[in-house]
Amino acid sequence: MAVSQPAVARRRRSWRGWQFVGPFMLIFALVFLAPIVYSIYLSLYRNQLIGGNSFVGFDNYQRLLQDSQFWESFGRVAIFLVVQVPIMLFLALVVALAIDSGRLYGKAFFRVSIFLPYAVPAVVATLMWGFIYGDQFGLVGNINETFNVSLPNPLSPHLALASIGNIVTWEFVGYNMLIFYSALRVIPGSLYESASLDGAGQFRIITAIKLPAIRGALVIATIFSIIGSFQLFTEPVILQPLAPNAITTYFTPNLYAYQLSFSGQQYNYAATVAIVMGLITMVIAYVVQLRGNRER
Repeated sequence: MAVSQPAVARRRRSWRGWQFVGPFMLIFALVFLAPIVYSIYLSLYRNQLIGGNSFVGFDNYQRLLQDSQFWESFGRVAIFLVVQVPIMLFLALVVALAIDSGRLYGKAFFRVSIFLPYAVPAVVATLMWGFIYGDQFGLVGNINETFNVSLPNPLSPHLALASIGNIVTWEFVGYNMLIFYSALRVIPGSLYESASLDGAGQFRIITAIKLPAIRGALVIATIFSIIGSFQLFTEPVILQPLAPNAITTYFTPNLYAYQLSFSGQQYNYAATVAIVMGLITMVIAYVVQLRGNRER
């Protein structure tokens, strides 16, 4: 039975879409899927003195469940997440609401000024704050010497995590502010006019109109912040030479995996740490997304 010309033409046209998405799919597979598959492969093996790289199944994962250093580092970033992320998002939300209110003079200047720290590379920002924190050579040390006082060392074991939280907050308040401000700008002005006619004040407008309207942006910013908290690496690794007693080699899970891989030559176990942290981050972010969408 002969195939009609229109059917042949449709079959040929059906491949045109793949010609457009094909390069992206290839790059996506090479730079995203392939490393994940290879990490899972590494986590199922162990490099032994006798026998070389041998298949051990889930032994690395069982070892991780009993690894006190990993769970200590995980607990540290969990505390960081619970404390730092709400503070950062609250400050970003307050700034976004203030700029959007129309009662702030020079709002363009404030918007750029608050966003500017995000444009500073994380390494440069951490080095700058590390110099400020120095009790022997930095701003804290200069204050102690000038005023003959003894300020607490921001890089001490008890304050190191809070000091890193301050750096991260300084870096990302502007980024989250921009997300919230962009969401606020798309709220129809008719809602504000209706609220004003009904006698609603500014606080009522914020709670009844603005916050419900930007709930999606809040969920997105929260998910990004959760992922960033569990990926905490740059700030601790830069500050580690300044505070070796406070910032250990297992200060965060990412730093722990880095030390295992590049200093301890334990690539298989480092891959296990990375896979487990990726799964934990994915599950928590997915739960936050589901809860956020459910309440919308």
